[in-house]
Amino acid sequence: MSNEIKINSDITESQRISRASNGASKTQKNIFERIFEKVRGFFVSVPERPGADVERPHAEIDKVSTTLPFEALPPKECVPDATATSAQSLGNKSQEDGAVGTASISARGRATMTTKTTCPYCNSSDFVKRGVRQKKHEVVQLYLCRAEGCGRTFTAERVKGKRFPLNVILDGISYYNLGLSLEQTCKILEEKFGVPVPEVAGASGTLSSDSSNTFAPTPATLASWIEEYKPICRFERMRPYAIKLFPPQKMMEVVTMAHRQLYRFRYHRAKTLLCLEEFKNSRFGRLKEYLDNVSSETPHQYFQDGERMSEIRTKFDKTDMIVRSKTNFANKIAEFVLRSVPNNQERHDALQRFMIANDSVTVATEVPVYIRREDVEHMENELKFKITSRPDAERPSAEVDGSIEPSGEASHLGTILLKGDKQERQFPKLLTGHIDIVQIRNGIVHILDYKPNASKEKPIEQLTWYALALSRLTGLRLFEFKCAWFDDKDYYEFYPLHIVKKIQTKTNKRTRKVHYRDGTIAVVPNENVFKVA
Repeated sequence: MSNEIKINSDITESQRISRASNGASKTQKNIFERIFEKVRGFFVSVPERPGADVERPHAEIDKVSTTLPFEALPPKECVPDATATSAQSLGNKSQEDGAVGTASISARGRATMTTKTTCPYCNSSDFVKRGVRQKKHEVVQLYLCRAEGCGRTFTAERVKGKRFPLNVILDGISYYNLGLSLEQTCKILEEKFGVPVPEVAGASGTLSSDSSNTFAPTPATLASWIEEYKPICRFERMRPYAIKLFPPQKMMEVVTMAHRQLYRFRYHRAKTLLCLEEFKNSRFGRLKEYLDNVSSETPHQYFQDGERMSEIRTKFDKTDMIVRSKTNFANKIAEFVLRSVPNNQERHDALQRFMIANDSVTVATEVPVYIRREDVEHMENELKFKITSRPDAERPSAEVDGSIEPSGEASHLGTILLKGDKQERQFPKLLTGHIDIVQIRNGIVHILDYKPNASKEKPIEQLTWYALALSRLTGLRLFEFKCAWFDDKDYYEFYPLHIVKKIQTKTNKRTRKVHYRDGTIAVVPNENVFKVA
């Protein structure tokens, strides 16, 4: 009897939403359809032929990206994942299996184990897999603890007691923070994970009478998720002001760039404007100008010819630098998001999508940057930075490979060692890269890079080159940047200025002289030493 009452209440809620949308005017329906078409691709994969996107010109790729502004990227190898199919294919597969919504989420919503996962009963990391458990909307992996005296079975999920998988919860919170209402977000989730909505898809008919086949949360359920995860999703305090600046379809700019492989540049316009209103961040207007012009003025040919910053093997002088280890919101967000990622190759894109939509300080992801040889010469000659290794007169010339780059053009700049080279070469004409995450907080521009097993990684050279390139492109001084790399457990940060700027100590102190009228000169000692005879 209690089950029948619950089902009837669910039907009443869905009918209430359907009747409310039917009672809307024709103009309101047209507006909602346009918003839905703009936002529905937020977590949908690219087409199954990624090579076609690479072969198309850049202008055409940018045009496709603006049509589906929140489309997700495949892994870096440009191979489409079978678990990340579109909403239509998910619906067709689920109908063939005989269970709408449930079968489509089984493989995709399975939780994964991270390096931080331990047995919740004894905190032991010695466990093995022990089958799966079929829930209402997903299949959960079970684990058996092998510690002596425990032997209990547990799951790797953080959201215990929830009817919906974690990826559905993350999608719902992200859609809502992009400016959509609770009802619009629920309709998009229903279109993506369950039965198509007639009012949106344009199909005739009514919703299924069996509420168990409708894979979509109610507005009340979505509101409870937003309230529960408010401590992690801090953009909720900025959302009332952001929706007044931009509509949902224009709040974020997304551009797909074919730079040897596909990169998805995401730029949050409203969040950038709100961050710059703070007095400490008011001087970062040049960064906003650069991010505004990435989609229209990025020289794509540079990224086809230039060398990658991540492939540089030349080490900087780290004598005066200090690396600080700390814990902040980036670790909490990474630990929360990575639970919903079924494939390790999708970690970067999933983390970037969630942080750009729900974090209060992340303004852009996958930002393209480049630095020219002339820029490095200016930094070394005018700013007195120590970037490249100067050629040594005593070192034999055979150690420098002059055939790769003409030695006459950059012999005065210095040499550099790239990945795969056995000999140092002259500094190339271009160095290019893509910054994972750019944040504005506390009067500093933070350059972040997600590195699995961050405690074993030291991407100091890569992040320093990112800071040098972004400083040169935006005109901001280098001391206004801070670099960091992180994962779900560790966070390490440093100032790039401490690496390239070396303070010159004065060895010879200046002597003071006193001239008397009779022409004699007396030298004043530097040290005021009081001697008693």
